[in-house]
Amino acid sequence: MTHPKPGILLVISGPAGSGKGTVVGLLRQMLPGIGLSVSATTRAPRPGETHGVHYYYLTRGEFEARIARGEVLEYTEYCGNLYGTLRSEVERVLGAGQDLILEIETTGAMNIKRLFPDAVTVMLLPPDGATLEARLRGRGTETDDVIRTRLARAREELALADRYDYVALNETGGAEACAAAVAGILASERMRPGRMKDVVENFFSDGAENENDTNTAHAE
Repeated sequence: MTHPKPGILLVISGPAGSGKGTVVGLLRQMLPGIGLSVSATTRAPRPGETHGVHYYYLTRGEFEARIARGEVLEYTEYCGNLYGTLRSEVERVLGAGQDLILEIETTGAMNIKRLFPDAVTVMLLPPDGATLEARLRGRGTETDDVIRTRLARAREELALADRYDYVALNETGGAEACAAAVAGILASERMRPGRMKDVVENFFSDGAENENDTNTAHAE
């Protein structure tokens, strides 16, 4: 039985205001066959949400037990609830031969890279710090203290940029171009020698078999 070639795990991070949510949304439109990992959370399901579709809804005890067993690849706490990526979900999607995008913060991205060395990591950035601050203020939903906190966090995240495989700039009004650039990264990664190993190894297999058949026929 022939098994599908494993998909590529694409990890995208970026400071608040980098536009990563918009870029990831556009990327999913450009690559409709890309896999989707269902996250786990300890928050209660909202009306209309379904277990296993929107999230895996776990109690805090269940979530922490999974962390202890190494079943959660990365997680964070937000508003008193835990959110994380299950190893089983990532392995399910990649094992089916589908590529998978994870939009996660830098600490989680570094953990994913440690556990999945072949993962492709991309840090998304606006063109400069002034643009980042302008985007945060333009939301009109955050106080000066929150904006200062987010900018300080952005400096911490930027310090990790050299640990990513790629850094992509999301220019103002250029989200679609940025998404296309990331799609190009994914296309290029498929052509790395390690991912083309089966093609190289089997390159002459059919020809060799045909040649052997011809030589046998001549001998008869």
